[in-house]
Amino acid sequence: MMLEVTKAQGAVKHWSFKMEKQEERWPGPPGMIPVTSGRADDAALFTRLYLDRIRVEMRVIGSVKPSLKTTLFGREFSSPIMMPAFSHLNKAVRDGPRPMEEYARAASSLGTLNFVGMEPDEEFAQIAKANPVTVRIIKPFADHGLIRSQIDFARSCGAFAVGVDIDHIAGRDGGYDVVDTIPMGPVMEDDLRQYAAMAGLPFIAKGVLSVSDALKAADAGCAGIVVSHHHGRIPFGMAPAQVLPEIRKALADAGSDMAVLADCSVDSGYDAYKLMALGAKAVCAGRSILRPLLKEGQKGVEAQIRKMNAELSELMLYTGIPDTSSFDPSVLHLC
Repeated sequence: MMLEVTKAQGAVKHWSFKMEKQEERWPGPPGMIPVTSGRADDAALFTRLYLDRIRVEMRVIGSVKPSLKTTLFGREFSSPIMMPAFSHLNKAVRDGPRPMEEYARAASSLGTLNFVGMEPDEEFAQIAKANPVTVRIIKPFADHGLIRSQIDFARSCGAFAVGVDIDHIAGRDGGYDVVDTIPMGPVMEDDLRQYAAMAGLPFIAKGVLSVSDALKAADAGCAGIVVSHHHGRIPFGMAPAQVLPEIRKALADAGSDMAVLADCSVDSGYDAYKLMALGAKAVCAGRSILRPLLKEGQKGVEAQIRKMNAELSELMLYTGIPDTSSFDPSVLHLC
């Protein structure tokens, strides 16, 4: 599938303006809700446009109500729509419930998998206490000792899995990034191999956007990858939906059963359906739960995920997909 960007130019300005107007109504400090820049290099905008170009044919004869149950790393979850690896949200709220724990509790209540991003150990401990079935995604710190210590701490808290944001190495100045004054560094295949071997838990490489990195992650012993561009970190980045089929085929050809997850612009259950039909085993909902999380906490997240689950089930029923292991990419057409 290839998106002809020139045909979508009329939608670019409209979508960008819509998102900017929405931000004014969303809670939290300015910039807490990411929006598209509207420029051609914005991978988040391109991803949204690409997903919207994918149409679904109907196959309803013999179709039955589907099951959303999904097994990841040996554990069954109620839905393939998971929580995202948010970071730093507790800093946005001075009083009242803490967002990081609120969406962790929502995941527990919903029976789905929770992810958490860059948080100090003391914050992660509170999140894991709220929901131990959590994946801790660690930044690619230049100090590898810090990565190893955070893996060890996550394991001591009973974390479900751990991983590294491999896509967070580059800064806007052309050098390695710096996050909260902490320098990032390169991620080598041998680094992933060492982390996966020492983790004692499923290890995930988050931020894969190519067959090359997917195969390297598999060779390094990763249990899973998240196909993602981290809401547009890479200029002119591909949409995860574009590269998913190639990644799935390459892994199958290599005899790898590594779990392939995906995120970026999963704004509805319909988006989740498209990504799963293209090869993802499960998806993370990010920006789509951020507003209800900051406004209503656990209750808002649960309502949004239930709505997305209903949308996913609706499209599965329309296309004769009985369960989450039976998706068929031939129902999708790029228009």
